[in-house]
Amino acid sequence: MNREQKEAFIEDVREQFLAAPLVILTDWKGSTVAEMDTLRRACEPVGVQFRVVKNTLCRRAVQGTELEPLSDHFKGNIGVFFAGEDPIAAAKLFREQKKENEKLICRVGFFEGTLLDEKGVDTVADLPSREELLVTLLRTIQEGPRRVLGVLQGPARDLLYLLNNYAAKLEDAG
Repeated sequence: MNREQKEAFIEDVREQFLAAPLVILTDWKGSTVAEMDTLRRACEPVGVQFRVVKNTLCRRAVQGTELEPLSDHFKGNIGVFFAGEDPIAAAKLFREQKKENEKLICRVGFFEGTLLDEKGVDTVADLPSREELLVTLLRTIQEGPRRVLGVLQGPARDLLYLLNNYAAKLEDAG
């Protein structure tokens, strides 16, 4: 790599680091080409990008950013998971891939300004997905008007039951 290529790589990786809400540094030593290809193919539908990176260039890329604590972990074989729009889905994908490929190891993660260990990444994977959160929000928003409607319909419903019971009582009496 010449100097211009290195600078372009650093700028490209810096943009990816800053754009990704979740970054996971992994060790993939011992994985086969087929396993790595399967990993990359599994990342595409979720919007996650997996890159094998050069450590020194990545250290330069994170310098001066909130991701600077990651620079101490760029040693040895490093692959980086860059989450797309949904960091929870990315963490879940990583956990699934880790089960399929035991050689894939989480070194460290970075989520919302916090450095995470492997348990922390698993905790992020346990969070509800974006869709689940949106459904919960929609249910919460709908619950208030639903209860107000129930209160407003209550007197009319009770009057209807009362009149039906009175009519049934009159029919039974004669």
